[in-house]
Amino acid sequence: MSNKVNNTRRGAIKGMLAVAAAWFGFAGVKAATTSQKSSKKTSTGIIRSQDVPLFSSSVAYGNLLFLAGKGAHFEGDIKAHTEHVLNEMEKELQKNGSSMEKVLKVNVYLHDLEDYNAMNEVYRGRFGDHPPVRTTIATYGGVPGNSLVEIDCIAALD
Repeated sequence: MSNKVNNTRRGAIKGMLAVAAAWFGFAGVKAATTSQKSSKKTSTGIIRSQDVPLFSSSVAYGNLLFLAGKGAHFEGDIKAHTEHVLNEMEKELQKNGSSMEKVLKVNVYLHDLEDYNAMNEVYRGRFGDHPPVRTTIATYGGVPGNSLVEIDCIAALD
C-alpha cells in the first residue's frame, strides 16, 4: 500500500475518532492520546537475579501505576496474610504518589479457594467507598513463597 493511501486512511480514522469523541463528550481524548506518547516508563524496586533485572516492584506509565504482586512470607492464617499484603500494597502506593482510593483494578491469587470468604472479611472496605474492579482466582500449585494470598493492582496517579 502506498504512503498516500496509508496517510489518507490514518487521516480518516483520526477524523472518525474526533467525531466520536465530540459526539460522546470526550473532549480530552486527543490530549490524552498525545500525552501518552510522550510518557516515560519509570520502575522502582527492581529485583535482580544474577545481576540481570528480573522484575520491578512498581512501574509508572503516564498517569497509571502498576504494582507487582505482594505476598506474605511468614506463618499465619489467611486473615493475617491478607492484612499484611494490603498494608504493604498501601505503603507502596503512597510511596509512588497514589493511594488505596485510587486503585482501579486488583487481582487476588489465593492458595486455596476455601479462604475466599475470610480474605474478603479483611479486604472489604480497604479501598474506600468505590472499590476497584477485581479478579480472584485460586492458583494451581499454590502462591509462590508459601503465601496464602498474593495481590497486585493498577492505580491512578495524580
